[in-house]
Amino acid sequence: MQVRAIAICAVLPVAGALALTACDPLGGDSASGTGPRSVSVQIAQPRHMLPTNTNDADGAQVLSALFAPLVQYDGEHRPREQAAESIKSTDHRVWTVTLKDGYTFHNGEKVTADSYINAWNYGAYAPNKQSNGYFFAKIGGYADTQPTDPDGPGPQPTAEPKAKTLSGLKKVDDRTFRVTLSTPFTEFKAMLGDTAFYPLPNAAWKEPGVLADGFEDAIVGQGPFKLKGGWRDKTAIEVERFDAYPGDKPSVDSAAFRIYDNLAKAYEDVRDGDLDVIRTIPAERVADAAKDLDGRAGSSPDSTIQFLAFPTFMPDFFKGSVRRAISMAIDRDAIAASVFHGAQKPARSFVAPVVTGYRENSCGAACQFNAAEAKRLYSEAGGPGSIQISFNDDGGHKAWVEATCEQLRANLGVQCTAVAEPRFGDVLAKVEQRKAVGMFRMGWPMDYPSMESYLAPLYSTAGSSNYAGYRNARFDTLITDAMQAANEGETIKKYQEAEDILARDMPVIPLRFGQNNFGFSARVKGVELDLYSRVDLTKLTVNAAA
Repeated sequence: MQVRAIAICAVLPVAGALALTACDPLGGDSASGTGPRSVSVQIAQPRHMLPTNTNDADGAQVLSALFAPLVQYDGEHRPREQAAESIKSTDHRVWTVTLKDGYTFHNGEKVTADSYINAWNYGAYAPNKQSNGYFFAKIGGYADTQPTDPDGPGPQPTAEPKAKTLSGLKKVDDRTFRVTLSTPFTEFKAMLGDTAFYPLPNAAWKEPGVLADGFEDAIVGQGPFKLKGGWRDKTAIEVERFDAYPGDKPSVDSAAFRIYDNLAKAYEDVRDGDLDVIRTIPAERVADAAKDLDGRAGSSPDSTIQFLAFPTFMPDFFKGSVRRAISMAIDRDAIAASVFHGAQKPARSFVAPVVTGYRENSCGAACQFNAAEAKRLYSEAGGPGSIQISFNDDGGHKAWVEATCEQLRANLGVQCTAVAEPRFGDVLAKVEQRKAVGMFRMGWPMDYPSMESYLAPLYSTAGSSNYAGYRNARFDTLITDAMQAANEGETIKKYQEAEDILARDMPVIPLRFGQNNFGFSARVKGVELDLYSRVDLTKLTVNAAA
C-alpha cells in the first residue's frame, strides 16, 4: 500500500529485532497531512555515537543529522566551508580555523573554539581508545599522546603517553583556533568534513578530558536535527528538527532511523510503503528494483573499492608476474554482472572515480581480462598449483569469492579454495600472525576526498592499514612529496606517479567500485545519498500528494 491513514499503528515484525510500528513512530500521520512531516530511513544498529569513535556507516548516518561539519563536499567532491567561516594557511602546515557565528548546541551552549579543541584532544589521546583517533596523527604533538615502549631489555609494560593533549591545537579566541601540523599537508582542509572532527559541548565532560557518564547515550550536537530520547537498544533512533540551526533548514519535522538486520525485510517495507528510504537495496534485487518500486530507485557513486591483497610473507606470491597473472585471469565484468547484478562496478584503478586525479585504467594490462596471457605468464613464473582466498563470512562475500575461485580454476588451471573466517578481524589476525591465508579480501572507503586517503594508509610502509605488508621506498617518497606539494596540480602528479608503482608491483588486485543503490516510497522526494551512503535529511521532502 502507498497511502495509510490509520489511527492505530499496525505492528510489523522485523527479523532478529523487536517489532517496528508501521505508522509514523514520532506521532501523527504525515502521509495524510494531519501530523508532523516525518520520514523513516533504514539503518543497521550503530556501534557507537561519539564522533571520535564512530566509523561505521550507520552511526555516521545518524551523526550527520545531529552535527554540522566544518566543511561539506560540493558536487565535485571538493571541501567548502559549512560550520567554518574560513580555513586558511600560507604554508600548509599552520592552519587557522575561524568558526561561523550563530551555531549553538542542542542544549543551548554556544559553539566555540574549545568545543573542537576539547573533542579532538579526547579523540587523539590513546588511552581513550577512540577508533577515529588516527585522524589526528597529522597534528603536532600526536606522538606524545600515544603510548611508548620504555627502553630496556626484556618485556616491559607500555608506558603512559607523555601528553594528554595535542600541542598543535591552540585557541586564538572564542571563534578561532590554530592547527599546527607535524609536517605540511596540502589537503588538510579536505579532512575536516569527517565525523571525527565534529565538536562537543561542555556538557560532554565530567572533567577536562574525561567523558561525562551517559553523554554518548544522549549525544548532543549542533546540526539540523537533535536526538529525541536515547539510541541504544531501540528499534528506531528518533531525531527532530532543531529550529535554532543557522544553516539550511530541513523541510521535514522529524525522522526515524529504523534499525534492520535484514535488508530483504527493509526492501519489502519500502516496496509496501511502510518505510520511506532504504539506503542499500539487496544486490539480488537491484535489477528489478525500478519495476518493484515503480521507478523510485536510484544509484549514485560511493567511495568504496573492493580488492584482494597479497600477503608479502607468503613466497608463492613474491613474483610480480604471478600477481599480475592472477589479476588478468579474473573477469571483473562478468562477476559484477552475474553476482552483483550491476550493484557494483568493475575496478581497474587503485583509487575510486570520486576523487580528483582518478584515471580510468591506471592498472593497465594487469587489470584487463586475458585468460590466455594470464595462463602463459603464470606458467612461466612458476605460480603455485593451489590458491586460497580468505574472506569474512559476515559480509556477504561468499558468492563473489567462490565465483572468483571458479574463474582462476578455469583460466589458470589451478586449485582454488574459498576459506571463510567468521569476521574480518579474524582474517587480519591470521595475517598479523603470518598464518597461511593466501590472498585475502579487503574493502576500503575513503576517509575524505583525496587520492592520499586511498594510497597512504594502504600501501605506505608505515600505513595504518597496510595489512599486505607492502614496502617500496620510492612509493613512500612520492606520497610524502605529494602531501607537501605547493599546489594541487603537483600533488596529483605525485600521487599518480605513486599509483603507477602500484600498477607495476600489484600488491593488491583491484576488483570493484561500490555504489549506492537505494529506493524510496511515494511519500518522499529529494532522496540523495553521499559518497558515504548517507541520506541528506536537509534535502528530503514529504510529498503532500502521496
